[in-house]
Amino acid sequence: MVDMQFWLQLAVVLICLAVGGRFGGVGLGAAGGFGVSILVLGFGMQPGSPPVSVLLIITAVIACTSVLQGSGGLDYLVGLAELLLRKWPRAINFVGPLVCSIFVVFVGTAYVAFAVYPVVAEVAASAKIRPERAVSASVICAGIGVMASPMSAAMAAMVGIMSAYGYTLLDILSVSVPTYFLTVLVTCLSVNWRGSELENDPEFLHRVKTGQYVELHSASQADRITAEPSKGAKVGVLIFALGILTSITIGSSETLRPSWEVAGKISQLPIPSLIQMVMLATALIIIVVCKVPSDKFASGSVFRSGLIGVVGVFGISWLTGTFFDTHKDVFVHYFSDIASSSPIIFCVVCFCFSSVIFSPTVSTTILMPIGLALGLPPQLLIGTWASCYGDFVIPGGAQIGCTAFDRTGTTRLGSFVFNHSYMRPGLVFVTSGTAIGWFISQIML
Repeated sequence: MVDMQFWLQLAVVLICLAVGGRFGGVGLGAAGGFGVSILVLGFGMQPGSPPVSVLLIITAVIACTSVLQGSGGLDYLVGLAELLLRKWPRAINFVGPLVCSIFVVFVGTAYVAFAVYPVVAEVAASAKIRPERAVSASVICAGIGVMASPMSAAMAAMVGIMSAYGYTLLDILSVSVPTYFLTVLVTCLSVNWRGSELENDPEFLHRVKTGQYVELHSASQADRITAEPSKGAKVGVLIFALGILTSITIGSSETLRPSWEVAGKISQLPIPSLIQMVMLATALIIIVVCKVPSDKFASGSVFRSGLIGVVGVFGISWLTGTFFDTHKDVFVHYFSDIASSSPIIFCVVCFCFSSVIFSPTVSTTILMPIGLALGLPPQLLIGTWASCYGDFVIPGGAQIGCTAFDRTGTTRLGSFVFNHSYMRPGLVFVTSGTAIGWFISQIML
């Protein structure tokens, strides 16, 4: 029976989520810690256990990616991305999102695509194509690209949760990768004919008439693209790729993972531990071989943004875990039948929840265990994982920044919160990705 205590404790969780979501990052984690303090010290609840394994995977991946950035490898990849974008300007509505996606899938964080977004906007404008189409699709596809990346924090969270049910990294990738790239194609098609052509757009014509828009031909940008990358940058990317391949290969084969006999039972190396050790080892190899200066280990944007994400996952997942563990029987009793008979309802809940959390990693860490506790099969949750990527609904840093990158004025945030340029491709991506992922999971898992 649900009593007043339950509703008061739920109110604490929701208020902390709302306050933390407003500040994001460290504020999200701090709000989670504040909520745990109230539930434990104020209501006497037993604190749950933070997802330590997931946090350690994320930390190891961040360390490896940060070292790659310090070696110049990320700048090298950005240069390659720019070359590809400028090679097919007339196809920018498809090439832009695809290039940004591949970049994010390889590196594992959407933050690295920020260096490519301005190029997408300028290439589209130079080709006389409405930049809103390519920019909006690129931001959405890059932001959700972490679901197909073996190096992302969101994937680390998913692997950490699903490995307990016998699913490997390769199992999850076999569903998420084809789902992702098929959905990118659908998303690009959804914006390919969006709005009036650039030469007919009133805002663009106004900016040209008033002198606010002048076509750019940046010499410094061209120099950066054509400059020969250092040997260390190329080698760093190669070592990074080999580290990813090693994690996938060993993680997908039980025969390659060592095992031990403990108290008469055979214990095999857990996949989360495998990923942690391989990523840290890869980071050291890059440091030694590429001679990365020590002051660049943690000075890049990837390290800072990654650790901010770790704090967010730590606090919020601890808060929701404490609340759910205490009231697990209540949730199972009231909602398991609904979730089992109509899984689409759970997908809608995931989308709504993720739209106010602003972090797919946090949403995955919180919602996937709840789905499993409600009796939903892991196969279904892996297939419908795209429903956890609703952080585009309320414009964040990527959307706001890319609106400024589009100097033609076709990409807009709108006069209301929800009528921005990114809403259509975002909704198309989540809807089609959930359906396509479910279908593929029935075949692959």
